[in-house]
Amino acid sequence: MAKTIYQLVDALPEKSMTTRLLGALDWVVPGEWKNIVGFEKMIREVSGETDQAWVQKIGERAIQLYNDKTQGYQRAQWLYQTIDSAQGIAGAAALVDKVGENVGFLSFLRWLTPKADTAQVIDLSLKLIVEIVAFCKLNGIPGDGIGDFAESLADYRHEALMRMATLVCIDGIVPLGPDFVGKAMSSLKGLGASGLEKNKRFQQIESMIPGNGATEKLGYVSRGLDAAQGWIGSFISSKGLAVDKIVGSLSGFANGMDGKLDYVAAFVDIMTDYFEHTGTQSVARSLISRAAGEV
Repeated sequence: MAKTIYQLVDALPEKSMTTRLLGALDWVVPGEWKNIVGFEKMIREVSGETDQAWVQKIGERAIQLYNDKTQGYQRAQWLYQTIDSAQGIAGAAALVDKVGENVGFLSFLRWLTPKADTAQVIDLSLKLIVEIVAFCKLNGIPGDGIGDFAESLADYRHEALMRMATLVCIDGIVPLGPDFVGKAMSSLKGLGASGLEKNKRFQQIESMIPGNGATEKLGYVSRGLDAAQGWIGSFISSKGLAVDKIVGSLSGFANGMDGKLDYVAAFVDIMTDYFEHTGTQSVARSLISRAAGEV
């Protein structure tokens, strides 16, 4: 990684389209996510330490752990960054320059094309797989880790829970409906390994997906979806999530979404990097928690 973990956390934006999106969805998991920006601030938040000398020691140990390539922290960070960079985040800055802070959704339609269901299914599925693999890297879990991940979902908190909630709402329910997991599994089966291999996002992260060859990797993706299906169904039910409720909460994020649901995924892809933003915070939290225990 070109940047240190403290540089990455220090560079997180206080306000951006991503933080606006996450703030608009705060009602789904109220109080779970804080936009903690700055490595020292994260240390104090996670460890509860106020003594500057101890904060310094924890930070130094966290940096050592991150720099140790035998650990999984850099690989987890790379996954969170790569799955978002594949979306075309580089183009977001130019769009923001053109329309400024107050974004009217309809003004973007000439820039966007709606995602085909197949493209949306692949994007959703690979984001979930990145979450599973990154979880395993952060926790030192060998093997495919799918079972461990599925069990851990009940204990998800903070940035990780916010990330999963956003995935369920924005990449799942809004474009594909509340039964999006079943739809995704069926679509992937029809797509086959050869179809998955043609996807650019898959090409970027395939080396990190367990399995030999596209057929085994497709099997891993399908098993990951299946393992998360129970938690996702319970989450949707317990939170009362529905398309109209989710879209209604986004009115301050992007005006004019009503009736343009097929454009929402494309809009979010190009204008936000919520996986990288919250993923960086998750990596930092994991590092700091371990470092605090070791010093």
